[in-house]
Amino acid sequence: MDMASKLTDAAERLFDRHGYTATGMDRLTDAAGMSSRTLYKHAGSKSALMARVLTERDRRFMARLEVHSIDALFAALEDWVRVEGCRGCLFLRARAETGGDTPEIAEAVALHKAAFQQRVGEVVAMDLGREDPVLAEQVLVLFEGATHAAVYRGPEAVSAARSAAAILLERTRA
Repeated sequence: MDMASKLTDAAERLFDRHGYTATGMDRLTDAAGMSSRTLYKHAGSKSALMARVLTERDRRFMARLEVHSIDALFAALEDWVRVEGCRGCLFLRARAETGGDTPEIAEAVALHKAAFQQRVGEVVAMDLGREDPVLAEQVLVLFEGATHAAVYRGPEAVSAARSAAAILLERTRA
């Protein structure tokens, strides 16, 4: 693993667990096992490092959403929270911590959420056999809500959202 990947992995673990603000550069250098000079050389700045973490997380998360049904979307989320943990959406947490005022982070969040919204719409259209922006919005809100409710309710929140999405799909088909 190269230095940049090692740094990105360490930073993601820390940002996800402690948040952007509480993760200082000293903590990052310790976790990555590198000097602050090397860290700055590879990261540029803390906000650039967070943007890189979000870009990498987006790549991994969106790869899991290469599915063809609404049920499979929620199955992918169940798998994600089982593997990654139930700490809520790192993108929305990073945006909330920075107030949307850090351009690199705001851009990474906006790109991810636009791609996510598009992907949900595509999956809904594949499952239903036609586009349905209303159902896509409902599924998106259930998915996002389940992600955050899992923080305090556990993975059962995702299972509940999965069941609700199945009911919405059934009613839309009827």
